[in-house]
Amino acid sequence: MWSVHKFGGTCVGCPDRIKSVAEIVVKDVSERKLVVVSAMSKVTDMMYDLIKRAQSRDESFLSALDAVLEKHTSTAKDMLEGDDLLSFLSRLHDDINNLKAMLRAIYIAGHATESFTDFVVGYGELWSAQMLSLVIKQKGYDCKWMDTRDVLVVNPTSSNQVDPDFPESERRLDKWFSNNPSSIIIATGFIATTPDNIPTTLKRDGSDFSAAIMGALLRAGQVTIWTDVDGVYSADPRKVSEAVILHTLSYQEAWEMSYFGANVLHPRTIIPVMRYDIPIVIRNVFNLAAPGTKICRPSADDNGEHVQSPVKGFATIDNLALVNVEGTGMAGVPGTASAIFSTVKDVGANVIMISQASSEHSVCFAVPEKEVNSVAEALRSRFNRALDAGRLSQVAIIPNCSILATVGQKMASTPGVSATLFNALAKANINIRAIAQGCSEYNITVVVKRDDCIKALRAVHSRFYLSRTTLSMGIIGPGLIGATLLDQLRDQTAELKEKFNIDLRVMGITSSKKMLLSDSGIDLSNWKEQQSEQGKAADMQKFVQHVHGNHFIPNTVLVDCTADSYIASHYYDWLRKGIHIITPNKKANSGPLDQYLKLRSLQRQSYTHYFYEATVGAGLPIISTLRGLLETGDKILSIEGIFSGTLSYIFNKFKGGRKFSEVVTEAKQAGYTEPDPRDDLSGTDVARKVIILARECGMKLELSDIPPESLVPEPLRAIESAEEFMQQLPHFDEDWAKKLQAADGAGEVLRYVGVVDVTNEKGLVKLKSYKKDHPFAQLSGSDNIILFTTERYKEQPLIVRGPGAGAEVTAGGVFSDILRLASYLGAPS
Repeated sequence: MWSVHKFGGTCVGCPDRIKSVAEIVVKDVSERKLVVVSAMSKVTDMMYDLIKRAQSRDESFLSALDAVLEKHTSTAKDMLEGDDLLSFLSRLHDDINNLKAMLRAIYIAGHATESFTDFVVGYGELWSAQMLSLVIKQKGYDCKWMDTRDVLVVNPTSSNQVDPDFPESERRLDKWFSNNPSSIIIATGFIATTPDNIPTTLKRDGSDFSAAIMGALLRAGQVTIWTDVDGVYSADPRKVSEAVILHTLSYQEAWEMSYFGANVLHPRTIIPVMRYDIPIVIRNVFNLAAPGTKICRPSADDNGEHVQSPVKGFATIDNLALVNVEGTGMAGVPGTASAIFSTVKDVGANVIMISQASSEHSVCFAVPEKEVNSVAEALRSRFNRALDAGRLSQVAIIPNCSILATVGQKMASTPGVSATLFNALAKANINIRAIAQGCSEYNITVVVKRDDCIKALRAVHSRFYLSRTTLSMGIIGPGLIGATLLDQLRDQTAELKEKFNIDLRVMGITSSKKMLLSDSGIDLSNWKEQQSEQGKAADMQKFVQHVHGNHFIPNTVLVDCTADSYIASHYYDWLRKGIHIITPNKKANSGPLDQYLKLRSLQRQSYTHYFYEATVGAGLPIISTLRGLLETGDKILSIEGIFSGTLSYIFNKFKGGRKFSEVVTEAKQAGYTEPDPRDDLSGTDVARKVIILARECGMKLELSDIPPESLVPEPLRAIESAEEFMQQLPHFDEDWAKKLQAADGAGEVLRYVGVVDVTNEKGLVKLKSYKKDHPFAQLSGSDNIILFTTERYKEQPLIVRGPGAGAEVTAGGVFSDILRLASYLGAPS
């Protein structure tokens, strides 16, 4: 049984690497081995350069040839010794003298034929094969080298394509072996001969092709392609840092991925080995511990990687343009498509992808951007009369496009792959210009804007669980809530990555004065020090542009932890740009009704998410509970609740003869109130929450429609400082004592509540009395409580109760929304 190895130019680029290759070859335990080698790295380019200089009658071809001689002489001297060195150098000098004569002839003629050029450039492979065979021979192994021009016969079919003549090549191979029996053969890659024995090459990626042909001729057990990467990646690792090595690929999957530009193999390399089911293994010559990627025919009972991942990988082609030929006169007219593509063929352009609807109203296809103008011009000339007569309406060019190909052999038998793919693109705000999919379903091809290509690649790669669901996050307002959220993110990020495949990267943090930006993610263990030392002057436009402009991360979320109406005024533009928003800021949802309706309309029309659970109940599930009731068809009658943690604390403590001012002072010292307690006592915050809930129920109310009952005594509302207010508040303790006494006498307690009366379409924010057995009377501390009275929960209202204030729970509510967004974007739920 033969094993075939192929080593590229970088693998034999210097003496040490050639020695490493020799070690790999001799350690292979196969019975017989054939090794295909390329020229040393850069040598083929040097040989083509010799031809170019000679054709241009540039005398410097002589000095360039001396450089080729020196490179191989020094390499040989570093590895070989004795008679082996002398015999190689003797042959090398003979070859150089022959080349000098050939190049002189080219210099005189000013022209080199293709066969002459192929003969000259093939010398690099001859020399590297001879050197490697001698290195292995010096190790005591039986080894011979093969000039594959004596064996491989090919028929040129075009300027960049050849077809192997297998019967003739097999005959010549048998003859070669009868004269050169050996268990280790070092063969030249890239070069071959025509049936007329004229030297030629196997064109692009010819060494890989050589290895595949030799593997087929020998019926080898395996063909190993040695390269400088660990295997085939699920996507270009330069574009998707989380791309993974694929352990196996089917021949068709490798074929598709290589066609679309993945660094796998040229598609024609796979054809010879497919015929005999010979596996190809891609391995890293610099990392022998890596098992590499095996390309083979999947077995019928394969229930491993293929089943778990119907999509194997993704590849892209850039710098394309779409040509759209459109017109009602095309429908049902035989030969239109033939005329279009024969015209494109005459131009010599390469059609990468074709898409046509069954109506035949238009034909759309992609070509390299550098060829599109000549294609469009030729089509307009060809269909000039049809365009003038109106049978064709246009030949349009859509420039700046890229192709994204999704590849996987199991896609055909797995429902929902296309839906998942397009859903991932939609959620990343990617617009698709054209789609193509064959009935084999080995690949689904979409055309997107070139600027969106990397973002699209990241989005779909992430969605199919080949990488983490990654979010580019910008934190606005690192105050009490924002800083607490950053601490929670710091503590949880590693576990989210490991257990849930969610990668949350804070790319920017901005306050009103300073912003901290990062290209890969801010280290949250010391962000305050970084912002202090490295922070730039805050600029909201630059901040958003930075966080959203990272094409390596498809999804962007801005987390507004402020209470700023100016920040909230940007939400509409951010959503329109495809930026998700999460916030505890009430200003947007309780602001002017027309702006709110415009914002929600935009949100519903797009795949961009706007989450604001923490605007009403901090960490309590108030908004989500309400939405769950509405979405399942329940009818809301009223929502009544204690929405202010501050006022909850104050009225839970205001009992037993305690003074009102004393309780307010205690709440302020405990950090439950705003710096100016009047911001809480005014009731405006509760009114905003009532407005938000009312609007969620479909009520079109303005904030001015719900004037809150202010708990700030009238004479104290105009006082400038919070300190003076606190000094004056005790003067009104007697009024509060009377209210408390009246409620207590009636067996009731005082509670400051908000009410959404859906039945009568109005809202209420005021101080009310409740019986001591009412749920509102059972509260303690700063807890919030909300009662949902609905058609289903009419007799016994649905109650949500818990901490409704404090940085920890509010930040926790925001964090929960971030994780909800991640699940919507593809993370496991």
